[in-house]
Amino acid sequence: MAADKEWQGRTDGTPWMHRWLIRVMRVLPLRLMYAGVAVFIVPFYMLFRRSGFRAQWQFFRQRMGYGRMRSLWSTYRNHCQFSQVVLDRFYMFGGGQFRLTADDMPLYRHLAAQPEGFVILSSHVGCYEVAGYTLQAYDKRFNALVYGGEAEAVLQNRRRVMEANNIHTIVTADDMSHVFLMSEALANGEVVSIPADRIYGSPRSIKCRFFGTEARFPLGPFALAAQRSLPVLQVSVMKEGYKHYRVFITDIASDLDATQPIRQRASVMAQRFAGELEAIVRRYPTQWYNYFDFWAS
Repeated sequence: MAADKEWQGRTDGTPWMHRWLIRVMRVLPLRLMYAGVAVFIVPFYMLFRRSGFRAQWQFFRQRMGYGRMRSLWSTYRNHCQFSQVVLDRFYMFGGGQFRLTADDMPLYRHLAAQPEGFVILSSHVGCYEVAGYTLQAYDKRFNALVYGGEAEAVLQNRRRVMEANNIHTIVTADDMSHVFLMSEALANGEVVSIPADRIYGSPRSIKCRFFGTEARFPLGPFALAAQRSLPVLQVSVMKEGYKHYRVFITDIASDLDATQPIRQRASVMAQRFAGELEAIVRRYPTQWYNYFDFWAS
């Protein structure tokens, strides 16, 4: 877990620790791992990674309107659920499986059966990776943009498991070469998945109403889809119980006028994305994992 002001999702630990964790999770019950982390690891992070604690505390107090004790309890639950998401990922690296419920899957399958490509926008809620490790891309190749600063063991195992499901990972690069790879994939009629709730310091951002005030979202993912007038789905994968996740799929671009300026269409998509994200976070408030001041970004 990481909780810096510029937290970007890198998994803590050394390579040998990650390999050891994968081996251990093939033997020990997942529930036991959850309990151990909740008792020993989460309190450590709450005490010594104060920026992440403050960010979540302020979110529950200022955005959700919780009282002090409820905010403290929700912050603890948030840290526990994030640790479960990390453990779930390593559990899948070792061959474990989760049950997925997806009421809106026909929407995805319809687009997957068409010749043109489309864009999927994700966010740092729940565990979006579970879908990539569990579902197979039968109809067309699926390309997932992933953070290049992640731990090497995580990148390698993520690539290994996803490639088995016909899902190719595109790693972010400082030279922005990943943008060209995504454009090429879309031109080939493939699917491209992009996280769309962090600007990573990029100057290209767009303001959206989010929890009653303005927040900045990255312009790039929405502009990429608008430039090609492609279908866009927003997908969230939320943990609902032990070894059970629910998938939410929403179309945020089908009714847009392709003759409108790119910036205008991108702006509409971004605001819809922010609205859907807020609805998901309000439904699962302890499963939003942005350990920095989102509104100051």
